[in-house]
Amino acid sequence: MTDRKASEPKEENNGNEKSTRPSNFIEEIIEEDLRSGRYDRVHTRFPPEPNGYLHIGHAKSICLNFGLAEKYGGLCNLRFDDTNPVKEEQEYIDAIKEDVRWLGFDWGDREYYASDYFEQLYEWAVELIKKGKAYVDDLSAEEIRQYRGTLTEPGKESPYRNRSVEENLELFQRMRAGEFPDGSKVLRAKIDMASPNLNLRDPVMYRILHARHHRTGEKWCIYPMYDWAHGQSDSIEGITHSICTLEFEDHRPLYDWFLDQLGIFHPRQIEFARLNLSYTVMSKRMLNELVQGGYVNGWDDPRMPTLSGLRRRGYTPEAIRDFCTRIGVAKADSIVDISLLEHCIRDDLNKRAPRRMAVLRPLKVVIVNYPENQVEEMEAVNNPEDESMGTRKVPFSRVLYIERDDFREDPPKKFFRLAPGREVRLRYAYYIKCVDVIKDENGEIVELHCTYDPETRGGWSKDGRKVKATLHWVSASHAVPIEVRLYDRLFNDPNPAGHKDRDFKEFLNPESLETIPRAWAEPSLANARAGERFQFERLGYFVVDPDSTENQLVFNRTVPLRDTWAKIEKKMKGAS
Repeated sequence: MTDRKASEPKEENNGNEKSTRPSNFIEEIIEEDLRSGRYDRVHTRFPPEPNGYLHIGHAKSICLNFGLAEKYGGLCNLRFDDTNPVKEEQEYIDAIKEDVRWLGFDWGDREYYASDYFEQLYEWAVELIKKGKAYVDDLSAEEIRQYRGTLTEPGKESPYRNRSVEENLELFQRMRAGEFPDGSKVLRAKIDMASPNLNLRDPVMYRILHARHHRTGEKWCIYPMYDWAHGQSDSIEGITHSICTLEFEDHRPLYDWFLDQLGIFHPRQIEFARLNLSYTVMSKRMLNELVQGGYVNGWDDPRMPTLSGLRRRGYTPEAIRDFCTRIGVAKADSIVDISLLEHCIRDDLNKRAPRRMAVLRPLKVVIVNYPENQVEEMEAVNNPEDESMGTRKVPFSRVLYIERDDFREDPPKKFFRLAPGREVRLRYAYYIKCVDVIKDENGEIVELHCTYDPETRGGWSKDGRKVKATLHWVSASHAVPIEVRLYDRLFNDPNPAGHKDRDFKEFLNPESLETIPRAWAEPSLANARAGERFQFERLGYFVVDPDSTENQLVFNRTVPLRDTWAKIEKKMKGAS
């Protein structure tokens, strides 16, 4: 089969027009390749396995691969590495495509699958057999591991390694025909069982797997291994720079060996450090364990580091792209503090999220000197960071709700909010003073009686007197009931997967989700729709959850206004 895509003429681009000064080592390599003539274009790919949902680590790879193509006037493919039908599902393919588009990237008509190339990969495997570079092995998976050797001891050759070309061709054809059971035979590359690189010790190229494939159906019962499929798929598509994470660095000699033996178009593999984020796990296996074990409510649980989870939590694609830009591209693994990601979403939403008032834990306030049937409309600013967002009207009446935490009957020294005899400002409204505290038969505070100063409309005193606190509020008779889900970090340890002798699930944060079934919001939120984001004044940033119905709005907290974890960690360090 002719390598059509790799041999087609490509548009020339020397990198000068689209390029600016390189900002990382990968761009330096690319620009040198363009200068030296190794390649006359830039063509990258994002190659996810459709066996789970994408997470924030994949976002770094997506931004890098699509970003490089954009910077150098090139192309970026989306290719699904669908070589293991047992673990792959159409659900994952659909979710991956949605996530890439949501981040703001488009692969055009370049949506490919490793399964597109199964026939060509098979033909190339036959070619290697004919060259004496591959053989059919009858060793079991466990025996192959035993024969492989260790980092300090060379491997041992399989007793089937020196089969004739004719026997190998016949056995490989019979493998394809489905004559042998799963695990009974494999096709291996014949390289060097004494190589210091274990990946070159006759790696497996094909295994027998009688399983229905989501695209090819029952056509195949042998499936290529990743190391065999990946480089050749890159070559078929004419990929110039195959950007991989650091764990594939030791696989690069094998990537090169296969391409060299076949004599086909040779992409360049470059490795970079994967993203590790504090207070979470990035392993697909671990994330799947959380989902399957019911520790979270699915792949899109807002506590998950998946892109669908972050989206449901209220993160914007702009904030995630900003985060990926800020962390940069490195050669060495490290753990990025999740506070940086939270800073990026705060910075983005501060500029774009409209302000609203909501009371999560209500305490009733009756303004005893306010006319009983009177309702005023107070003018409230939608976003002080953006005047173009204008203002809105918020109803004010005799009975209000404030946050329970905004009152103390016996306030500590530095508590400046409402207390008996103390005056505070109600945001956009009036000064009020607490004159009485009403309790139930158990001594619990159920209601406050306050007076207001009509001369302070808008929240400012004409006589110049000052107050030390401003509270948010809602009018009780106009408030909209809402459910609020307060999400926090899923783990209470910065590196839950870093403890060798302990299960990462031991570090799950029992307070990662608090549900408030009955909170109150200003009436302007009555028509909020799923995905809309707001800043609840003094409380944090929130997004309308898809669980919302016509009769029940559900809001997820994206992040608080301030990083409370930083304060906790500072106290812990001080105590130690």
